[in-house]
Amino acid sequence: MKTFDFNDWNDEERLLLSDIVRNIYREIKPLFKDSEWNDATSLIRKGLASGAYRRDSHNLSPMLVVLYSVWTIYNKIGLRQPSILTLLLSPLLECGNITRDEVKASFGDETAHLVECMAKVKNLYVQHDSIKDENFRKLLLSMAEDFRVIICLIADRYSVMKLLNHHPDIEYRHQVTEECQLLYTPMSHRLGLYTIKSELEDMAVKYEHRDIYDQIASDLSNTKAEREAYIRAFIAPLETRLKEVVAVPFSIKGRTKSISSIWHKLKVQNTTLDRIYDLFAIRIIIDAPDDRTKEKALCWQVYSLVTDMYAPNPKRLKDWIDIPKSNGYESLHITVKGPENRWVEVQIRTKRMDEVAEKGLAAHWKYKGIKSQGTVDQVMASIREILEQNASPDELMRHFSMGLYQEEIFVFTPTGDVHRLPKGATILDFAFAIHSKLGATCVGARVGNKNVKINYVLHSGDTVEVLTSNTQTPKLDWLNIVVTSKARIRIKQTVKEIENREALVGREMLHRRFKNRKIEISEADEARLIVKMGYKNQTAFFHALSVGEISVDDVLKAYDALQAPSPEIELHSHSAEDFNLEFANGESLRNKGTEDVLIIDKGLHGLDYKLAGCCHPIYGDDVVGFVSITGGIRIHRSDCVNIRHLQDRYPYRIVKAKWSGKSGSQYSITLHVVGHDDIGIVSNITSLINKEKDTLLRSINIDTQDGLFQGHLTVLVNDVTSLKSLIKKISNVKGVKNVERIN
Repeated sequence: MKTFDFNDWNDEERLLLSDIVRNIYREIKPLFKDSEWNDATSLIRKGLASGAYRRDSHNLSPMLVVLYSVWTIYNKIGLRQPSILTLLLSPLLECGNITRDEVKASFGDETAHLVECMAKVKNLYVQHDSIKDENFRKLLLSMAEDFRVIICLIADRYSVMKLLNHHPDIEYRHQVTEECQLLYTPMSHRLGLYTIKSELEDMAVKYEHRDIYDQIASDLSNTKAEREAYIRAFIAPLETRLKEVVAVPFSIKGRTKSISSIWHKLKVQNTTLDRIYDLFAIRIIIDAPDDRTKEKALCWQVYSLVTDMYAPNPKRLKDWIDIPKSNGYESLHITVKGPENRWVEVQIRTKRMDEVAEKGLAAHWKYKGIKSQGTVDQVMASIREILEQNASPDELMRHFSMGLYQEEIFVFTPTGDVHRLPKGATILDFAFAIHSKLGATCVGARVGNKNVKINYVLHSGDTVEVLTSNTQTPKLDWLNIVVTSKARIRIKQTVKEIENREALVGREMLHRRFKNRKIEISEADEARLIVKMGYKNQTAFFHALSVGEISVDDVLKAYDALQAPSPEIELHSHSAEDFNLEFANGESLRNKGTEDVLIIDKGLHGLDYKLAGCCHPIYGDDVVGFVSITGGIRIHRSDCVNIRHLQDRYPYRIVKAKWSGKSGSQYSITLHVVGHDDIGIVSNITSLINKEKDTLLRSINIDTQDGLFQGHLTVLVNDVTSLKSLIKKISNVKGVKNVERIN
């Protein structure tokens, strides 16, 4: 193996080294304190003297790779001191030329940890034959522990790819290219490092398909003057128009698609270069204020101007401003028909968006408060949690672990069988992974020498013995415990089966009561009854009966109401004087405004809920919700007898509820009134009700006996306050002995 010697370097390497060193001294050295820079150069000289930077077995210079990587991580990504030192010093630690303690003494524990992690990862290349080995890839990524190590690794592989241009070892060139295609190009894409990703893809074509690369490059070179002239012709009138209208500075860049992108289109479309749909791309970059609302408005204003001048293809509109990509990419893309009827892709973005697109993940940290929508990516979700901090990229990076790449755990049965589960899996996930019946009857487990509950989160290496009980059945709240799709599916299926069985019990209960009353209910009447009671199907209706969500008496009353030809109010009073009543039509309704009257659980709005018919809650009552089988919420008064029963049987289906805003509708309640059968007492009560603001009398039914009357008044009120006021006033009517609200 060759030792370090500048005489071994060719002219291209010397020129590249000279440029990089000059840039490092000009741009990177000012980032360090003098003492830090002196310590770093001292350690590097120590490594040089001991031969740490000698050429490797593939005749590459580690020194050139390291320095190229340093410049890449600073210039193309934007990371600073700890990441730069990680690249500079990890080869020395890997070779044993320096110690972790030496790095810690000069630069602190954080940098020492990063350097150590990077050295471990690089050392894996010596211990394993190929990155195609899946276990090697997982080990590689799990050992990184910190996002900065992964980005440093990408920079290292990018630099190696750059230096392979004239490498004589074809097999080695193929190996490095394949590694990049398998791992580093996808990682660059996921982290939003589009410039590096695009260059890696181009280099892969160059090294693996040199003839195709050279042909496309030659064709592009031959048509360069023509393309540049066309782009100028496209931009000129557009630039003039934008200057007239847009109130902030902007720039316009023209470019041709990358060689890898062109080759992909040639293969997919089976066409030639001159027929590629959108070979040209124009990027309009607006120097907008750092205000998301203003940024969007300016981008759409420019979009409007572009599409006014050039006919757009609506099918090719890609709006990544309102819905950014999961890695934070924001831009408006539209393909328009330019001069000579040639298609041109126009990308519209702000200066901030462009920097994020160019430098990826690290560029987010210059702009606190940025929010990347889209679902998905756990990395970006974690990043958004700390974006409010006004900190440097490296300061923010240290908060991350490589949890993204440690997504799997390996758990053992007592007999030694191994099961692979996602990180965060619980005892329930493990039980369902072995067998559905084992999961359905699981009550806990023994992990090691201790008993744990079903929600215990497993760790790699755990040996698990599942404990079961024949009386155990799955619950809906188990869905909050499990993370695997198999467990979720089986829990839902089993709960559904249980509810179907309970629905059969409810059906039998109701039909028995109908039979006792000598009623033969038809299928049509049963269907009408189910709809009237507010249920979407038979299963939901009969299950509600079986669990006590509604009572058989409620159903019988609803059935009687359906059979009545047209309900009329009947008044019985031998001494009450004549009076007329205006009755309100229709049912008590849920608020039909734009906002929910109720807030369910933890501030959930827009849920489908109904007020329970058993206790008739109204605005202002203390209430709770019950999740019905249909997925809707039944709202009960907290003191409702039925809800107490449901809380005992199904505590996991009880949700908090509270009233919000103002009552936007009226609620039906029934009052039981008892008093002396005096002349005019009923008229006095009804007159009082009719004088009450926002209170309507719907029905009245009075019975008299032995000088006393008792009856029921059904009224519409706005809320509990109105109801209490009404009850107090009726109680003060002469002759009234008692007034109370009934369910």
